[in-house]
Amino acid sequence: MSYTVQYYDLVLVAIIATMAGGAAVGYLTALALPTAITLAGLLAAALIGHGLFVRGPVDGPEDLTEEVDALN
Repeated sequence: MSYTVQYYDLVLVAIIATMAGGAAVGYLTALALPTAITLAGLLAAALIGHGLFVRGPVDGPEDLTEEVDALN
């Protein structure tokens, strides 16, 4: 069985890379570490928002109206 890289795998890697990049900027430049981490966190939050709301894990709007039998 072969595994292909999916969009959400890339989002997770981008979140980690963003936070690591923020830490690196904070340590290696004159920008304060808390400021760099905060800015990286905002970018990571934007990536999460894109993954959830712009390119959400549904095929179409009709998937959002289906009842879940497991909860009834």
